[in-house]
Amino acid sequence: MAATLTVWKFADESGADGAVSTLKELTQQDLIKVHDAATVSWPIDAKKPKTRQLNNLAAAGAMSGTFWGMLFGLLFFVPLLGAAVGAATGALTGMLADVGIDDDFIDNVRQQVTPGTSALFVMTSEGVRDRVREAFAGSHAELIHTNLSREDEAALREAFSEEE
Repeated sequence: MAATLTVWKFADESGADGAVSTLKELTQQDLIKVHDAATVSWPIDAKKPKTRQLNNLAAAGAMSGTFWGMLFGLLFFVPLLGAAVGAATGALTGMLADVGIDDDFIDNVRQQVTPGTSALFVMTSEGVRDRVREAFAGSHAELIHTNLSREDEAALREAFSEEE
């Protein structure tokens, strides 16, 4: 089964950390397989967000910190510094597009993950959807990206929009 990249936004800077605890419990119960994950927490008064790869959740063969570093650098830290950087950024975005990370993804995340918010970036497979949905009910997370099918994405959006 192919891995799914999903990005969840939380309305406060600590929401993603709370979701990590839930994700860890689901992993320990074998209800989802986490290939890799990272969080972004952006304090309201900070110029840049804090990022963290969740090595303790990742399965063997997880992506390196370099992947997350490049992705988060592209999303939050890379200003337009000239043609050389532009060319390198273009090559990087071309490579990432192959795994579902394209210009729309980058723009969407940049617009939504802002000071005072947090986000959970997670690559998963083999999730028991109903149990995962139950575990996250009431977390008030907003799905801002997934490479799931439209039907699966709609089901996730519906599940996470329900209030306790």
